[in-house]
Amino acid sequence: MSRVAIIGATGYAGAELVRILSGHPETVLTVLTSRQYAGVRFDRVYPAMAGLVDIVCEEYSADRICNEADIVFMALPHQLPMAFVPDIIKHGLKVIDLSADFRFNDAAVYESAYQPHTAKELLKSCVYGLSEIYTDQIRTAQLIGNPGCYPTSVLLPLIPLIKQGLLDPATLVADAKSGVSGAGRSLSQASHYCEVNESFKAYKVAAHRHNPEMDSILSREAQKPVSITFVPHLVPMTRGMLTTIYATPAAALNVQDIVDCYTSFYSRRPFIRLCPSDGQPDTLHVRGTNYCDIGFKLDDRNNRLILISVIDNLVKGAAGQAVQNMNLMMGFDETDGLLHVPLPL
Repeated sequence: MSRVAIIGATGYAGAELVRILSGHPETVLTVLTSRQYAGVRFDRVYPAMAGLVDIVCEEYSADRICNEADIVFMALPHQLPMAFVPDIIKHGLKVIDLSADFRFNDAAVYESAYQPHTAKELLKSCVYGLSEIYTDQIRTAQLIGNPGCYPTSVLLPLIPLIKQGLLDPATLVADAKSGVSGAGRSLSQASHYCEVNESFKAYKVAAHRHNPEMDSILSREAQKPVSITFVPHLVPMTRGMLTTIYATPAAALNVQDIVDCYTSFYSRRPFIRLCPSDGQPDTLHVRGTNYCDIGFKLDDRNNRLILISVIDNLVKGAAGQAVQNMNLMMGFDETDGLLHVPLPL
């Protein structure tokens, strides 16, 4: 059994990691850290885990983690992981970081959206953990930068079509809606019940920190500079994310071309589901799961392809994809701990 430490276990993504890994057949949870809840049992913080996880949360200690774990999940806000990861890497442990700190190989791109990077020496070797796209690199990596939730929902439907040259990358527009849990567990006025309930709004229009992340990966896959127009929205629900993408076909395109592209690209990928032609993705159908459902509509009248994807922002958009990456890194079955049956209602 591989020993797992979760740093920042009581945030929403950290708690989701605990939930998933508590039932993983190949791992055992050994260390859960929490600055706010040090000395408190995890199931007292999240009573839903009563009888399942009674580990006492503790302050961060690099020595303890390096002695008690084989793989470490960093479920902390950006800027904190870059201070902790170098010491852990030096001890030979594998690390999956859920913040933005190790999603970029180019420090300048990271710093343009966040702040100065203090562990630049690790950026060239870190691997972007989009599980279905960079599988081979993930298998041999020591350090993974887990993708953001919005980029996951945008990149998974786009990359197969871009790699096959079916879309004009200069025409990409993405409109995404996220549940409030995407803002994290820390209190803020923007996520206060009275501010969110009965409200639906755009925010950080064309200025979201995930935009450089998407541009970077799309440019890599298109093999030329790509800049996507991205508008995020906040929806008054707890979890779930729906993204609608608009693009112009690069040449004459029919429905079968798109189906064939997705079917070929994502064959044998258990967490990608293509919706039937008479249906479209619904966040309800992926709630609590690691699935990404993709649908599309070819708008012949306007010569436009409309793509729709849905994910659970806390699972495929964060903790679930992180566990999927761990499975690849450790040589486990890719689906271990992740085959949760979606709730029908």
